[in-house]
Amino acid sequence: MYIPAHFAENRPQELARILRDNPLGVLVTHGADGLDADHIPFEFDADAGPHGLLTAHVARANPLWQRCPTGTPVMVVFRGAQAYISPNWYPSKHEAHRQVPTWNYEVVHAHGILTVRDDERFVRGVVGRLTRRHEAAEPRPWKMGDAAPGYIDELLRHIVGIEIAVTSLVGKVKLSQNKEPRDRQQAADTLQARGHDDLAQAMRGAG
Repeated sequence: MYIPAHFAENRPQELARILRDNPLGVLVTHGADGLDADHIPFEFDADAGPHGLLTAHVARANPLWQRCPTGTPVMVVFRGAQAYISPNWYPSKHEAHRQVPTWNYEVVHAHGILTVRDDERFVRGVVGRLTRRHEAAEPRPWKMGDAAPGYIDELLRHIVGIEIAVTSLVGKVKLSQNKEPRDRQQAADTLQARGHDDLAQAMRGAG
């Protein structure tokens, strides 16, 4: 990934925030048939190991866990807030007419080593933690105990757990840091008015 210095994000807490706020990662692998990508919701534990640990599960029918055995190097892409930026939103454009369209975004590439965890206890724990986290905002959060035990047991037999021991996190936040403060502020205000609150907030904090 090309990262100009003014777009580099190296703060561990910000990298972790992007992962946690955007848990659907793109798991990129390379096997005998070339490149492949799977879209998987991950749980990130920043305190596990030097760079953190990603856990998830995949369908047993998905050949990923057999095609990429334990020890396989992988990359997971997590994309945060993003939106198109029009040059018309910059005050300076109307003075000098020296601005062009662009796209602002947040992204983190997590590199690591895959471990296949094909055991029921591990998979049950992953599903339970993911469920608790993503159901937390519901008025009556669904929990695994709400379903018939036999039904859950059967479903768990059809999934396989994976872990990725993260070896590096590479972050890029393109938030108009290379623009004048007034241009960045007006672009953020326009984004917020159009419903892109997260990106607008990130741009205001990037000055």
